[in-house]
Amino acid sequence: MSKFNLTHLLIVVLSISTAYAQQNPKKDPPKLVVSITIDQLRSDYLWQLMEGYGEKGFKRLLREGLVYGDVKFEFPTVSRAAGTATLFTGTQPFYHGIIADNVYDPKQKKEIPALYDPAFMGNFTSETLSPGKLQASTFADELKIATSGRSEIYAIAPDNQVALISAGHVANGAFWIDDLNGRWATTTFYKDVPWYVDRYNTQDGLPSRIRSMSWKNLKDPSFYTLFPYIINHNSGFQYTYNNYKAIKTSALVNEEVTKLAERFFEYSSLGKKDIPDFLALSYFAGIPDGSNVQEYAVELQDTYFRLDGELEKLLELIDKKIGLRNTVIILTSTGYFSGNEDREFINIRFGEFFPKRAVALLNMYLMAIYGQGNWVETYYDKQLFLNKKLIEEKQIPLEEIQRKSADFLVDLSGVQDVYTAYDLYHSRGNEQLNYIRNGYHRENSGDLLLEIKAGWKIMDEEAGTGTESVRKAHVMTPVIFFAPDIPARIIKPSVRATQIAPSICHILRIRPPNGAFDEVLTELK
Repeated sequence: MSKFNLTHLLIVVLSISTAYAQQNPKKDPPKLVVSITIDQLRSDYLWQLMEGYGEKGFKRLLREGLVYGDVKFEFPTVSRAAGTATLFTGTQPFYHGIIADNVYDPKQKKEIPALYDPAFMGNFTSETLSPGKLQASTFADELKIATSGRSEIYAIAPDNQVALISAGHVANGAFWIDDLNGRWATTTFYKDVPWYVDRYNTQDGLPSRIRSMSWKNLKDPSFYTLFPYIINHNSGFQYTYNNYKAIKTSALVNEEVTKLAERFFEYSSLGKKDIPDFLALSYFAGIPDGSNVQEYAVELQDTYFRLDGELEKLLELIDKKIGLRNTVIILTSTGYFSGNEDREFINIRFGEFFPKRAVALLNMYLMAIYGQGNWVETYYDKQLFLNKKLIEEKQIPLEEIQRKSADFLVDLSGVQDVYTAYDLYHSRGNEQLNYIRNGYHRENSGDLLLEIKAGWKIMDEEAGTGTESVRKAHVMTPVIFFAPDIPARIIKPSVRATQIAPSICHILRIRPPNGAFDEVLTELK
């Protein structure tokens, strides 16, 4: 090669390198990543209540962050645990294994927590739990791996399963509020219980304050008129508490999360190293399960207003201790809402589905075909579990009995469709079948998954009341990326929940979780 050609080549290479460096400047990694998961936060409520916020909480995040207003969870029954697992793993329940908060265990023949693990004792709790049932890595796991274990990872949440899932498999610790004693509990799966958590439990925790705690309206009663179509009685409210479980479905629980987070920022080394640390915080923005939105409209608005204040305190705390310029914050929600918006006085009658009646009828049908026996073990959460032991003894192909059962059940009143476990696991069908399949897991799901018609009530025969009114529409859920080098913007088209974990990993320049299959959000590439 001639000297001229070599010189020319060097000039071209340097020009390309300079242009690339200008377009892709080297970015120092953040010192801290904070994930804020707000259980049951809804995009419509978030925007509707804007008038009641200050300038430095929700409004600041919405003004200065990259905001997606509609995150879709592409499986049918989104719950606190299943939604959190999808956000943190970037994959569906079919792969990560968490299909609901609680599951039916055929071996024990009873309902158990999805993360039940008798191998690990509790600390400040009698519950035996671990993240072992989570069958995919999280973005927190991948951060720990990428930094050779040097990143500190902690999670704080009112709920035990959210704490464990958001902490992941290799965290330093995860903490939740125990329902019985009100202390910040953890599991011996994790090895780190900082001294300041112990001190907080013994000196400053809920047990020392519960008798003096009350929740009353933050603003004048006349202000709580921001929900349309809600009858407002212009009256305030005040609740006092004598048990800790009730506090966990009130606005007061969010103050408890921030109080413990303050201890971590004060005494730990989070955000004070040359590699990123991770803190997962979970807040609450719902009402007691099954309660009516109309009846709790004032309390729900107050929850958002108080939560706004907690976010303001958190942002100021991070800025003071770590610097927001050194921090990446991701705020999102669990993708569901447990409040009931149906009013009994409106005479819309769709129908009632009786699970025990369905079990009895199916068992009679199967006995007519296969002989005497208890062929159906139980109904649980729109699933039917067949008696596998009896089926094996009679040497009946499982696929055959599942198919015959589905053909019978689909003709029952209130049943829209029935999906067999065999079809869901082996088929690659149409869009609807794939959607149902996403929420199925062979170790935790039943033999038959029932799709109940919209508007029908699933009845508790013993209590004589409805346990659930079926509604197909998804809850609009936001996600906000807040970091100094992420331009502020509001994105209206919907995005997928499975895109969030790989997008966070892209920001951190680490590999995505091992089950993540989706692409990075376009605005973050």
